[in-house]
Amino acid sequence: MNLKSLRKELEEELLTGILPFWMQQMTDEKNGGFYGRITGSGTLMPETEKGAILNARILWTFSAAYRLLKREEYLATATRTKRVIIDRFYDKEYGGIYWSLDYKGSPLDTKKQIYAIGFAIYGLSEYHRATGDAEALEYAVRLFEDIEAHSFDPVKNGYCEALTRQWGEIADMRLSAKDENERKTMNTHLHILEPYTNLYCVWKDERLKRQLHNLVELFTDKILNIETGHLKLFFDDDWHSRYNIVSYGHDIEASWLLHEAALVLGDKALLDKVEPLVEFIAAAADEGLAADGSMMYETFLDKRLTDADRHWWVQAENVVGHINLYQHFDDEVALQKAFRCWDFIREHLIDRKRGEWYWSVRADGTVNTDDDKAGFWKCPYHNGRMCLEIMERFP
Repeated sequence: MNLKSLRKELEEELLTGILPFWMQQMTDEKNGGFYGRITGSGTLMPETEKGAILNARILWTFSAAYRLLKREEYLATATRTKRVIIDRFYDKEYGGIYWSLDYKGSPLDTKKQIYAIGFAIYGLSEYHRATGDAEALEYAVRLFEDIEAHSFDPVKNGYCEALTRQWGEIADMRLSAKDENERKTMNTHLHILEPYTNLYCVWKDERLKRQLHNLVELFTDKILNIETGHLKLFFDDDWHSRYNIVSYGHDIEASWLLHEAALVLGDKALLDKVEPLVEFIAAAADEGLAADGSMMYETFLDKRLTDADRHWWVQAENVVGHINLYQHFDDEVALQKAFRCWDFIREHLIDRKRGEWYWSVRADGTVNTDDDKAGFWKCPYHNGRMCLEIMERFP
């Protein structure tokens, strides 16, 4: 395989596999927007709740696809999603984004999870990048202001996880059941950094610039374990972490998102600080590489227990992270790692019969059809972005 053939295969997967699945199988003509879930075995669950993350990621994916490819069907899907985000998910009374709607499109869980608001900014700013639409930018900026007003900690720095609908304290701040109930997390900071980077591409606001710069330095100075190269995951208010968990997928994803943020900011001193760490973090992530080129999920160091399942999103980020090392650091070995991971994806994760990708391949090599094909967390963003990143980086 070479880079040209990789790009061609990824474009084909995007255009014939990923995007058609979401347009044809997930569009809810009866109640508007998109269905909330398709099971791993392909069964549509039309009365499942509709998640903010799912819809924000659909908005980003189809906006980015339209920006790159200018196909009207992608614009139509992106516009449909923009309306869902603004008309249904946006809280017109208190600001922010609801966590979920019922299947008919009414608010269900009204808490303000900052991670979800970040993804709404990501999608809306990308729609503006693709179309110049003023409304999308207006709402992206509103949501930026909400995060800064309610989540940012001006004393101890960083952003809290979640708040009530009226922006009050909330007892359970967890993003999902598998997360620790801590006030600050790597994952939410990564997915504030990501949309702030995208928003700064279209809105050169000085405060946004300062906060994006601050986010990069939070990663380099607080979140990164400088001894191991791995990212620490959960923190109290004072940035103390008592959890020894390694998330290989987040490590490789953060390596290129941090680099992207520093490049977009255009600050030479910051870039000089970040670039050696990009390689350091990626090398740490490679500890999760398996012999077949795929990347394992995570390791609980205190328990000496590794979850060796190959999750769809980890493989997608594995490809992009190593392509980034090749593009910016001339790392030929990294390029070969990207090729091998794509080989794994192509052979084991893509559902050729029903479309899209399976959630994961288990450590024993069996395909996981117990978890969703599409749903609250299973979206076209990681795999779609993998394709779009390589297509855009190597036109």
